[in-house]
Amino acid sequence: MTAPLHATLKRLWIVSAVLLVFFVLTMLAGLCAGSSDTGVRRVISVLVGGEAADPMLATIIWRIRLPRVLLAAMVGAALSMGGLVFQALLRNPLAEPYILGISGGAAIGAIIGILMGFARFPGVGLMAFVGSMATLALLLLMTSGRSVLKKDSLLLSGVMVNAFCSALIMFLVSITQDARLHNIIFWLMGDMGMTDLRQAGFLALILAPCFVLFFWLSNAMNLLTMGSETALAIGINVKAVSLVLLTATSLMISAAVSHSGLIGFVGLVMPHLLRLVLGPDHRVLVPASILGGGGYMVLCDLLARTLPRQGEMPAGVVTALIGAPLFIYLLKRTKS
Repeated sequence: MTAPLHATLKRLWIVSAVLLVFFVLTMLAGLCAGSSDTGVRRVISVLVGGEAADPMLATIIWRIRLPRVLLAAMVGAALSMGGLVFQALLRNPLAEPYILGISGGAAIGAIIGILMGFARFPGVGLMAFVGSMATLALLLLMTSGRSVLKKDSLLLSGVMVNAFCSALIMFLVSITQDARLHNIIFWLMGDMGMTDLRQAGFLALILAPCFVLFFWLSNAMNLLTMGSETALAIGINVKAVSLVLLTATSLMISAAVSHSGLIGFVGLVMPHLLRLVLGPDHRVLVPASILGGGGYMVLCDLLARTLPRQGEMPAGVVTALIGAPLFIYLLKRTKS
């Protein structure tokens, strides 16, 4: 074992261990928070099936809190990984599924699936994947050729695609006249409340292979950040790797959006923050984005549940309040 590889593995284990502790602590905080005060010991007792577990509390945790916390963690991990992959492929720190319109395209497909009466899985999820792939194809068509790597071209195209997706979403909402209208509007802002363990399990089955694939291609992403010519010279099949990464990312994002609705800026905040702290090595950034993004989204959902005195706000509101100022800062920084 060479020294650089040994050092990378050591750093990978340390970073993963630290972020795993952060992830577990956020999950416990999410399970404890609610209308009824619940201590950590009581939550752990319910999870391990202790004899002293309260039946009412067990129902609350297993049917309400745990599915929501699991969904938030998986959605955060997916969005964070999506931002990391797009930033590596496009060599642009501002690239992110929400800003580029990929999430919007998935939302369009999901809304069409909802209006057609499809079940969330696989019907709505499949429609969301078709919408995200169509949006990605449109974005790549608008930035065809070498200009796809240029920041100005990419951002302008992404803003236009996102605006078009927003207009189409509003059109679909405007022609919806039944009781589904309120649910669609609330879902569009990022709703983590409408889920159960079965749906969370379906989402995990989709995301887990994507996460393994991204870790397997993490070194290829390191080479892609150096430029297509450099990656080709080293022996990377740039077109094949890029196609696999884009397809897997679109599948991952569409699955997350179909379960949680539109949640923006997670893919911008977490990869950028982790890259500043941990450096540019994607072999470390991939697991860090999964754990860090999952924990971050659980915290945002926790704030969405606890900040309002009555009821709750959509989790997408919290992520936008944090992410939008950071996006403006990064945009100003890249222009300077």
